[in-house]
Amino acid sequence: MSATIHPTAVVDPAAELGKDVSVGPFCIVEHDVVIGDGTVLEGCSQVKAHTRMGRGNRLYTHAIVGGEPQDLKFHGEKSLLEVGDNNVFREFCTIHRGTENGGGVTRIGNGGLFMAYVHVAHDCILGDGVIMSNASSLAGHVVIGDHVIIGGMSGVHQFVHIGEFGFVGAMSGLGQDLPPYMLCTGARARLHGLNLIGLRRRGFPPEALSALKKSYKIIFRSGRERQEALAAVMDEFGAVPQVAKLVDFIRGSARGIVVPAARGDNGDDAEE
Repeated sequence: MSATIHPTAVVDPAAELGKDVSVGPFCIVEHDVVIGDGTVLEGCSQVKAHTRMGRGNRLYTHAIVGGEPQDLKFHGEKSLLEVGDNNVFREFCTIHRGTENGGGVTRIGNGGLFMAYVHVAHDCILGDGVIMSNASSLAGHVVIGDHVIIGGMSGVHQFVHIGEFGFVGAMSGLGQDLPPYMLCTGARARLHGLNLIGLRRRGFPPEALSALKKSYKIIFRSGRERQEALAAVMDEFGAVPQVAKLVDFIRGSARGIVVPAARGDNGDDAEE
């Protein structure tokens, strides 16, 4: 079935709409846009120029994807927003495309949920299954792994990396990298151990959880120098894929790793 376009919608003739695409009342679809099969644009949503969207996405009322970056170095050059399949963008989301200096692309994977008033800035790279809760925001150049959850009203500083299965608590300010499988929270976010609830829900095997718990204690609680601790973890648990990813992430961090919370701080030692 061909696309269904409401009479009040404005769709550029050069836009490419797949099968069963639904464009609701007062929507705007600009030029150089590709929208995959089965995507739904609810009333007053917009897909701006130079956007590529996969299949089965849904834009709720007043969501705007592909807008120009909020970057003073941007002067109208062509850049892209690339969105995968089966993502949900709730009311008033804003997703901006990339900049020339940042690689030219903002990229979102598959199966994400972006709740009301979420903002994803220019040149961000997001994996699959990312959930951003209401009014949370990413600054430019943020990289987020698969199945990360960001709590409501949280802010992530530019160039921060968040590893897969990470969890950022509500109303947090994250200025450094969060390793995979970890949980942080706070106005100046602090590390509070493993994201155990999330990992168990995702079916992580007990042996992997045990190795990650022990690795966390060695890296962040043993008092050893960081590189010495990482080497010790690899010697003991390097055969566990999740531990190897954790160590590689920490070694590759450019901004530094989130500081662990003081012992006894609210929620500390969640790895127990």
